[in-house]
Amino acid sequence: MRVFMLGWEFPPHISGGLGTACHGMTKGLDEIGVEVTFVLPMAVPIAPASHVRLRTAAHLRASRAPTTAEATAQFRHVTLRQVDARLRAYSAPGVSPEVMRQLSAQLQASMGATATPEMIQALQAELAGAAQRLGSGAGAHYTGDLMAQVYRYARLALELSKNEPFDVVHAHDWMTYPAGLAVAAATKKPLVVHVHSTEFDRSGEHINQQVYDIERAGMHGADCVICVSHLTRSIVAARYGVPLEKLEVVYNAIDLPDEPDWEMKPIRQDEKIVLFLGRVTMQKGPEYFLRAAKKVLEKFTNVRFVMAGSGDMIARCIQEVAELRIGQYVTFTGFLRGDDVNRIFQMADLYVMPSVSEPFGIAPLEALSHNVPVIISKQSGVSEVLSHVLKVDFWDIDEMANKILAVLRYPPLHRTLRQHGHIELQKLSWRDSAQKLACIYGRVAG
Repeated sequence: MRVFMLGWEFPPHISGGLGTACHGMTKGLDEIGVEVTFVLPMAVPIAPASHVRLRTAAHLRASRAPTTAEATAQFRHVTLRQVDARLRAYSAPGVSPEVMRQLSAQLQASMGATATPEMIQALQAELAGAAQRLGSGAGAHYTGDLMAQVYRYARLALELSKNEPFDVVHAHDWMTYPAGLAVAAATKKPLVVHVHSTEFDRSGEHINQQVYDIERAGMHGADCVICVSHLTRSIVAARYGVPLEKLEVVYNAIDLPDEPDWEMKPIRQDEKIVLFLGRVTMQKGPEYFLRAAKKVLEKFTNVRFVMAGSGDMIARCIQEVAELRIGQYVTFTGFLRGDDVNRIFQMADLYVMPSVSEPFGIAPLEALSHNVPVIISKQSGVSEVLSHVLKVDFWDIDEMANKILAVLRYPPLHRTLRQHGHIELQKLSWRDSAQKLACIYGRVAG
């Protein structure tokens, strides 16, 4: 089986869980012998936090983040192809409808002699809605010329596909859906789209109509839609009108450390650290984390709350900390990557993910792999696969505070969560996820 895979993020240049998931899935597919050509845009470097340096004890080993070449060097059946387009999530489409129509026309022209009138008509219908409603100003924060780059990536991927042998097209998330639709239409190969997040997860009810239209076109134009959880599957069915029989669920997983060390080695004995790590956006619920922190501090002050990440809500969160008068107990690190992510997990006594809408959520798995107990919101896909963690509704800050206090105050609970967390991770492997993907590929290609 040969797969033409389209994605916009891959280690070490990542802004969230998608890059980690793409790396894990390709690694699993490589292990079972599936040939993958992964088409990646040029990396957009993400600067680490400049105002904070994380220091760890000398006995804790830190690993260097691999380069993109190093990240794929371990594979036997994966080929990385980079095209000259720059895609970055959570930046914004700043292109006029006329430019969008030109981009769509260029994409259709690139299909050349292989394109029948029916294929072009279908592709025009799928892409037209996105072009017509550009500039609504609603939804997630997308900036710059992102849409121009999305269609540039699609054109270049289409050109590349003409010289690559493959049986199935696999597109990850909305920015690669136009490319997936074009390549599938031109080559008459089946299309699988992978939903890691929807516009409703990112923006709530205030969606960007253009992004929604692209998502819907990709889902309806695909032969199979893979969702990262049953939570996401229900959203895709209800919000995008995709038939249930077309939807499959493949859970994400985690790579366990080669030599896991399950003994706690705190950096400081006299201060507990509660960690929020993720994009500081509406979807991740950072304000609920801070309001729960306020309630914890009313009863227990030997604690520091660390917010690691960046996003459009960072200024609002800093203002909230000031209004709650908890500034001396809260640290903002900015965006972390590579070694710094490992270090912050090594420092943490507890990880909290209060997401408002989380399709899956790989960060809790990473926390458990670093021997850190976890509290997650019930509104997350990962809650479907984890049993030995504490769960809470994202909006219930009283219960969230009570659970934080329980973990910090009662060592037996802390120890039990760590021990059972180790067992939980044994159930999840990228190889198992890859086996499910391979079955889906075989079905749509057969």
